[in-house]
Amino acid sequence: MYTKKQVAKTIDHAVLKPESTDADLQQNAKMCIENDVFSMCVKPCDIKAAAELLKNSDVKVSCVLSFPHGADATPTKAFQAKQSIADGADEIDMVMNIGKFLSGDYDYVVNDIKAVVEVAHQQGILVKVIQESGHLTLEQIAKACELSYQAGADFVKTSTGFGPGGAKPEYIDVMVKTVGDKMQVKPSGGIRDWETAVSFLEQGANRLGIGSTEAVLNGAKAEGDY
Repeated sequence: MYTKKQVAKTIDHAVLKPESTDADLQQNAKMCIENDVFSMCVKPCDIKAAAELLKNSDVKVSCVLSFPHGADATPTKAFQAKQSIADGADEIDMVMNIGKFLSGDYDYVVNDIKAVVEVAHQQGILVKVIQESGHLTLEQIAKACELSYQAGADFVKTSTGFGPGGAKPEYIDVMVKTVGDKMQVKPSGGIRDWETAVSFLEQGANRLGIGSTEAVLNGAKAEGDY
C-alpha cells in the first residue's frame, strides 16, 4: 500500500505544453509545493523562473533537453545541458536521438547521451534518457536501455508525452528486467489516475512523469479512519 505522500515523492510534475504560460508555471509551482512532489519538470526557457518559484521548498527543478524529438546535434545538446544547469536545473531529461537509434547507429546514440552525461555529472546532476518507447519494439526498448547504461545515464524513461502512446506495463517490465538493478526507471506519458501510478511503482519504477498530478493524488486511497 502506497500513501499519497509516498507517491507524491516519486512524481516529476510535467509543465511542458508549448502553450503553457508564465501564469501556468506559477500555478503549477504552487501545486507542486502544496503536494510536496519530487520535482517540477519544465521547458528550458522556464528553468530560471521555476528555480525562483520553488526556492524555499523541497521541490526540485527538472528540465527537458532536445525535446521532444531528440534531434539536435550533439554539441547543441551538450550546450543545452550546460545552460540548463547554469539556470538552476537539478535533473535533466534528455531525448535520445530516435532516428539514429532506428538507423542502427548505436555509437552515435551512446556518444550523444554521453556528451550530456559528462556535462551533467560534473555538477552532480542526474540524467534521464527518454527513448520514446512507442516508436520501438520491446527488443529495441531493451537495446536502448543498454545503450543508455553504456553512456553513463542514471535513468531510462519511456516517453515525452508528445509521441505515440505513453507508458505501458510491458515497457516498464522490459526496462526493469534489462537495467533495473543498475539504473532507475521512469514511466511517463498517460499516467492519469492513482491506480496506474501505483501499478507502475509496484512494477519497480522509481519515478513517475505525470502532468495530471492533482487528479492522480486526489484519487489516493484515504488513509486512517476517514
